[in-house]
Amino acid sequence: MSLKPETAPESLLDELQTTLAHGTVARRVETLRRVTDLFINGSVNYSNEQIVLFDDVFQCLLEHIENSAKALLANRLAPIDTAPPQTIRTLAFDDLIEVAGPVLTLSPRLDDDTLIETARSKSQAHLLAISNRKTLSGAVTDVLVLRGNDEVIQSAVNNPGAEFTERGFTRLVSRAEGDDNLSTCVGLRPNIPRHLYLKLVAKASDTVRQRLEAANPQQAKEIPIAVKEATRRARSAPSGVTPDTTIAHALVKSLYQDGRLDEFQLAAFAEAGKFDETNASLAALANVSVSIAENMMIETRAEGVMILAKVSGLSWSTVRSIINLRDDISGGEPTDLQACKDTYERLRPSTAQQVLRFHRMQQSAPAA
Repeated sequence: MSLKPETAPESLLDELQTTLAHGTVARRVETLRRVTDLFINGSVNYSNEQIVLFDDVFQCLLEHIENSAKALLANRLAPIDTAPPQTIRTLAFDDLIEVAGPVLTLSPRLDDDTLIETARSKSQAHLLAISNRKTLSGAVTDVLVLRGNDEVIQSAVNNPGAEFTERGFTRLVSRAEGDDNLSTCVGLRPNIPRHLYLKLVAKASDTVRQRLEAANPQQAKEIPIAVKEATRRARSAPSGVTPDTTIAHALVKSLYQDGRLDEFQLAAFAEAGKFDETNASLAALANVSVSIAENMMIETRAEGVMILAKVSGLSWSTVRSIINLRDDISGGEPTDLQACKDTYERLRPSTAQQVLRFHRMQQSAPAA
C-alpha cells in the first residue's frame, strides 16, 4: 500500500474485479477496508476525477458486503467533506438505520433535496437521525414536523442549528397544545413569528408560563396569568418581534410611502399566507397602528378583521382571503364565510369607524 495517491485507486481495480468474482465475504470486507483506508488517508489531495473513481469502487463493493460492513463504512465516511457523493447517497437511503444514521446525521455531502426525499420516505429512526444534524433548513424541518413522531419533533425543536418556516412553526404550535415540554421549547425558539408566539402563550398552561418566566426573567411581565392579559401584554413585548416581523413591517411601510400599497397588494400578501405583511398592510390602509390591527386580527371571531376591512373600503374577496389566512394559522374550526359575508355587506362604514375609535381608546388607556 505504498503507491502514491495519484495511482493507488486505479491499482485496485484489477484486485476489485477478482475479489468480486472469486473472493469470499471476508476478502471483500478486507478489500473494502483497504479502499476506505486509502481514501481517508489521501482524501484532501484527491481530484474530482479520483473521487468519482472511488465512488465507483465503493458502489461495487456495497452490492456484495454485509450490513455490518456497510455500517462501518458509513461511520468512517460520514464526517468527511469530500466523501464520494453517490456512495453517501446510497448509504443514506439504506433501510437499516445503523447504516443510514451516521450519514444522515453527520455527512456534509447530503443536500436538502436528498434529506427531504429521505425524510418523506423512510422510518422515524431516519427522521430522528436527520433532526440531529448540525444545521437544518426550513425546507427540511417542514417535513420533519409534518411526518415526525414526538421524539423527532422534540429533537428538531431542541436543535439550535434548526430553522423553521412559518408553516413549520404553525404546525409546531398546534402540535404543542397539551404538551408542556414541547410548548416550552417552541416558545423559547428565537425566531418564532409573533402571532404564533401569541397563540402559544395564550393557550399555555401555568406550568409553561412559569418555565418561560424562569428562562426569560426580563419577559416575566409579558407572560400572562389570564389568556386575555397574556395576549395584550405579549403584543407589546419588544422581544416578541422577530427580525422577520421587522422586515415585513419595513417592506409594507416602504410600499405605503411610495403609494404602491393597495387592496391588490394586501390580497396578495393574504393569499401567500404572509401574516405580518397582511396585518401591517391592513393597519396602514385603515390608518391604525400595527398593534391595534394585530389585536383585532387575532381575536377568536372575525369581526375585528371585518371592521378594519370596511374602514379600508376592501371588497369581500379580499376580506375572505384574510379570514382564510387566519383560519390557516389558527388551525381551528373554519369560519362560516357565508355568515361573515352577510355581516360584512350589512356593516356600514360609519359603524366600523365608531368601533375602531373604541379600539384606539382601549389601547391608549393606561393599564390597570
